[in-house]
Amino acid sequence: MTKIPNGHCPARPAGTAPHWIAAACAALIAGCGGGGSDGLPLLPAASGSASLPQLAAASGAPLGACADLASKFSFPNTTVTSATPVVAGTLTVAGSPVGAHCQVKGEMYRRTSPQDGKSYAIGFEMRMPNDWNGRFFYQANGGLDGSVGTATGAIGGSAPAFTNPLKMGFAVISSDAGHIGSLGPTFGIDAQARLDYGYNAAVKLTPMAKSLIASAYGKGPDRSYFGGCSNGGRHTFVATTRLPDQYDGFLAGAPGYRLPLAATANIFGAKQYAKVATDPADLSTAFTAAERATVAKAVLAKCDALDGATDGMVQDVAACQQAFDFNRDVPTCSGARDGSCLSAEQKTAIAPIFSGATDSKGNKFYSSFPFDAGLSGSGIAQWEFNAPAGLDAGAVGMVWSTPPADPASFNGPAFVASTSIDSMLASIAATSSTYLESALSFMLPVQPSNLSTLKNRGAKVMVYHGVSDPIFSVDDTTTWYENLRSANNGNAADFARFFRVPGMGHCAGGPAADQFDMLTPLVDWVEKGRAPDSVVATVRGPGNAAGAANADIPSSWSPARTRPLCPYPQVARLKAGATDLESANSFSCQ
Repeated sequence: MTKIPNGHCPARPAGTAPHWIAAACAALIAGCGGGGSDGLPLLPAASGSASLPQLAAASGAPLGACADLASKFSFPNTTVTSATPVVAGTLTVAGSPVGAHCQVKGEMYRRTSPQDGKSYAIGFEMRMPNDWNGRFFYQANGGLDGSVGTATGAIGGSAPAFTNPLKMGFAVISSDAGHIGSLGPTFGIDAQARLDYGYNAAVKLTPMAKSLIASAYGKGPDRSYFGGCSNGGRHTFVATTRLPDQYDGFLAGAPGYRLPLAATANIFGAKQYAKVATDPADLSTAFTAAERATVAKAVLAKCDALDGATDGMVQDVAACQQAFDFNRDVPTCSGARDGSCLSAEQKTAIAPIFSGATDSKGNKFYSSFPFDAGLSGSGIAQWEFNAPAGLDAGAVGMVWSTPPADPASFNGPAFVASTSIDSMLASIAATSSTYLESALSFMLPVQPSNLSTLKNRGAKVMVYHGVSDPIFSVDDTTTWYENLRSANNGNAADFARFFRVPGMGHCAGGPAADQFDMLTPLVDWVEKGRAPDSVVATVRGPGNAAGAANADIPSSWSPARTRPLCPYPQVARLKAGATDLESANSFSCQ
């Protein structure tokens, strides 16, 4: 499962969800991105795209009367509850003031559920700058949604950004995707709420948002962008197939585009860890921080220098998987576990998590996970040890299963321990007369490797994913991109590029250069035809300008180390004769 929106759980009104959901949330709060493999080279920036349409650049317009929108704007099944002018500097992001804008709040499709009797609506917030640049950004939120985030255009990954779409002049919308967060996963009892969360909220909000922009500025957006990380990345992937004619640029981070399967795989991992946990109530005792650091050290010993630089970062992911052997290269304990080794039993239990989750017959149903230096990252524990019972269980059991589990008696830890993987897989693929679409339908993009509609109209896609992401595998996204390449005569680089981020965990964190701006190069690609041959990323050491240092950064690194993120399958390699291992200028994408 993906993270709770904005990193927190909304307050739970009495009677809306069982106590274990609130407890799980509380526990999490406390804890809380050359030649291809097929021999075909990536296209250089200016080539390949000549045969595709070139979209024109956006042009701006001044904002009209903000307060009038509350009474004058009209759209079917939509209620605007407020329209408020916001003075410049009132809102800040990462310590940086945002310009004057209009904040509009409202909702769409208010209704009462025939399944649980509760009231539902698609809540939204839209912020429209006084000095508009002619662009629209759909902010796709993470986790189970349920919260209308501040519509600045936060993408969720790339760490706290130095800028944001709202500050850059975009009109931005965010939403709760059709339910309130206090319901927890129990919103999955309502059949329509499932569909709104999966894809339908974006389908409903998009035309309304464009109409609202037209009312505010006298014209609709010239260019539209869609982006998010984690579940927001999944939303973005879904939009590439369900709204390919409505958006011109798509920016997806850590796209858990097969989210129900990824969550089930994480529960598979919990079952494996339970076999060797010294404390059954604490899965982290199966693979302690010291033990994970030992594995990460072993990975670096085999893989660090493969890119030409011994710098604590593994750039050549594919070569590393060939060079590193989990059983051979990690010391096996001859006596008691002390953090410097793994027992034979641990290796037997943990290896299948990396090779890919399987059902009872040995059939793999989710991707493998690569070995990487980020195994030592602080975010691993939250996702691998806490999330299975605290987040994944409720989503699998109530949001994605047909029929859903009874919220009154559902218990996350018991579900993880006692429900078979086969049963979970069957339930997320099932339908009924009430739940007409399975989770594998409403949560996943439609034919994810068929992006011909957006490609042929000149739209572009950029995707980034941390190599050490413990919940959504970068290997799964790599497979998606390879399939996309195959569907486009071996090369999709003229309209879609994929950037793996070495060491980075889920959307951010890990021993990685995890602070970068991919929206600006996406806009340049869409509107100017400048394809991104690399994106410069910075580590977040002490004194980071955005005010958010990354505790996973080794003290031996420069606090402002930079690296180029390279479009797959290229790898950042040290240039001949270069000696400055802290500068992106010493590396090139090859």
